[in-house]
Amino acid sequence: MRIAVFHNLPSGGAKRALYSFVKYLKNVGHQVDVHVPSTADENYLPLKGIADGFHVYPVRRTMMGVISPFRYIPRTSLLDHKRAQERIAEEINVGPYDVVFSEQDRYTLTPFLLRHLRKPTVYYCAQPCRAQEAVLENLERSQHRMETLPTYKKMWSAHVRSRLTKIDKENASYAKYILANSCFSRETILRAYGLNSFVSYLGIDTAVFRPLGLAKEHFVLSVGACLPNKGFDFGIRALSFMDRRTRPKMVIVSNRTDPAWEAHLVQMGAGLGVDLTIRKLIPDSELVRLYNMAKVFVCSFILEPFGLAPVEAMACGTPVVAVKEGGVRESVVPNETGFLTDRDEEAFAAALGELLQNHRLREQMGAKGVEVVRGFWTLEQAGERLASHLNRAAAAGYVAADSEVMLKAP
Repeated sequence: MRIAVFHNLPSGGAKRALYSFVKYLKNVGHQVDVHVPSTADENYLPLKGIADGFHVYPVRRTMMGVISPFRYIPRTSLLDHKRAQERIAEEINVGPYDVVFSEQDRYTLTPFLLRHLRKPTVYYCAQPCRAQEAVLENLERSQHRMETLPTYKKMWSAHVRSRLTKIDKENASYAKYILANSCFSRETILRAYGLNSFVSYLGIDTAVFRPLGLAKEHFVLSVGACLPNKGFDFGIRALSFMDRRTRPKMVIVSNRTDPAWEAHLVQMGAGLGVDLTIRKLIPDSELVRLYNMAKVFVCSFILEPFGLAPVEAMACGTPVVAVKEGGVRESVVPNETGFLTDRDEEAFAAALGELLQNHRLREQMGAKGVEVVRGFWTLEQAGERLASHLNRAAAAGYVAADSEVMLKAP
């Protein structure tokens, strides 16, 4: 097949997953051209070196954009951003493509692109816009950010969140074939948009994420953006419930960070007696070493749609202790590859302590994790799942933006 790929992603798990998908599709013989606006992060796992064609479209600053009253996108405007995606859609529409594979947009989540495509299109929706979720609003307030703002800025922030949610929903209404990364995400999509989607689980490169036979060290590992919704503060508080004499160090690896939140975590760790290290933008080789050397991977993401990090940890032979919410419930096998607990610091600390004190159990769960990943969560298996949906969408031959074709579950 000839496949056009679109994304406007930041660095992180979604970009890693897309990189793996493009690599797989190329390896099995498909022609893949990538189309991105200039706002896409192509420094992290760049697609230019693995795709057949790579096209960047500048997000031009126009006079209408300059005077636009709604400027939540840094250095540009919503109008300029929308026009860039219209140009991308025009180029894809006249190209020799059988199907379009669209990822999300870092600003609006569901991209404007979907409104203008005239090719069969598969939209991979990791999650709908969460800007107005109460749990995230509470997190923002807990950072004491909103309280320090004048009233008019608070009102503007609320307006932006409302507008983002509306744009995301409007753009999603043009998608006729949606993929979700978990059953949890599929249900979230149904609640937010009222639209059906199909679960197409992600996978990881087990040639990269694998056991290295390294000696374990006395630390636990967490991986993800250093932002409130990753729940690292919960992990720090949970560790503080453990005996100081046996308490492990905590290492957080982040691809991007909010400096104020990072400083807050460091201060929290110092105040609670938790030895905390935050490492940023490390190469994959070092990340794999940390996965291998950690005694346990700890995961306290807040309603994470899926989460590749626990799967990567299991692939490296490291058991997981996670809060049982969101997509992590679909990858971690309770009592076999790790423990799932309530969002309760004491219960989490108890589960973590049980694993840390039982070398044999850690080895058993680590070995089971490798087996589980290789049986279902590999890049090849995920690529096969995605390719079957792309083939099906291309065969349907409908126009993505205005078709009324109803697809039954595969």
